[in-house]
Parts: sequence; structure tokens; C-alpha cells
Amino acid sequence: MEKQSLTYRLLKLIGLRISESEYGNVSIGSAFNKFYKKVRNTFLMKYCFNIALLAPFNSKKIRPLILRRMGCKVGKGVFIGDNVSIDKNFPELITIGDNSYITGGTTLLCHKRDISNYRKGVKLYDLPYKKAPIVIGEGCSTGTNTLILPGVTIGDGAVIGAGSLVTKDIPAWTLAVGRPAKVIKEF
Repeated sequence: MEKQSLTYRLLKLIGLRISESEYGNVSIGSAFNKFYKKVRNTFLMKYCFNIALLAPFNSKKIRPLILRRMGCKVGKGVFIGDNVSIDKNFPELITIGDNSYITGGTTLLCHKRDISNYRKGVKLYDLPYKKAPIVIGEGCSTGTNTLILPGVTIGDGAVIGAGSLVTKDIPAWTLAVGRPAKVIKEF
């Protein structure tokens, strides 16, 4: 077993439940940078994403600009609806193509626990994260309250139905709906 860093031991001592695989061998500076990035991104999402006075500009101008500032790769002419939630820990893993519509309530999640080694006696928070990019092609549309999981690529022109759970790649120019999302039509 690798020696735990002073940072990891200190964070554990103050009672934080953190993954040893993520923080076991990090410096105070890198832990602070992770913390700062998460606080900054949370602030941007909570207080700047829905500025009431700028409501006419929020969807096409303000929100895409904020996502770019957070590290997402956002194309031109992108629409970001109300209450869209992105992975604040890994925004740099999100790519949204030109002229796509990310409608209200959509969640883009780039990390999840790797439970492949989970078994009796193992603490869930000690398991590492699987991180994978989300790529949304040009001219795509997500329906209201869609959840897109790590590692998914949505092809150009694809439409995702409302309330869908996207766990696998969706081909270009198709309609996918359901939990999990399945292709039901080709355009």
C-alpha cells in the first residue's frame, strides 16, 4: 500500500469522507485548487446562471459564457435552458457542439463511483471515480430533465426525449427516448 500524504491524513482527521485513490497522494496546494475550483463553479452555477434582470440573454449568451468560463467546450449558437446542471468537478470533460439545445433540467455528469471492486467490508467512499467525457454533437437537442452519464457521445442532429437517461452513445440523426434511452427513430 502506498504511503498516504500528509494532506490526505489531515483531511481525514478533520472528518472529511474522501477517497484515498483521489486524495491519498496529493499536496495541500492541489487539494486547495480542487476545493477552489468547486467553490467557484458552484458560485457561478448558483448565482450567475439565472440572472433575472438579464433573462432574455440567459439561454443563448450568459449560460454558454459561464460554462466556457468553468472549462466546458461550448460551440456557437448553443441554447442552455433553465436549471441545467453540469458536473462542477470536471467541466473540462464536457463538449457541446454548435447550435445544440440543452433544455431545462438536463444534467451532464462526467464522473461516477467505480463499483467494479465493491464488496462486503469495502467503504463506498474509498472507491475511486470513473471519469469520462461527454460529447454532444452539433445541432443536438436534449429533452427536459434528461440525465447524461459519463462516457456518452451524442451524434450530430440527435434528439433525446424528455426524462431520458442516456447511458450509451446515441448515433447521429436519431431520436432516443426512455430510461435507459433507446433509439426509436432515424431521421
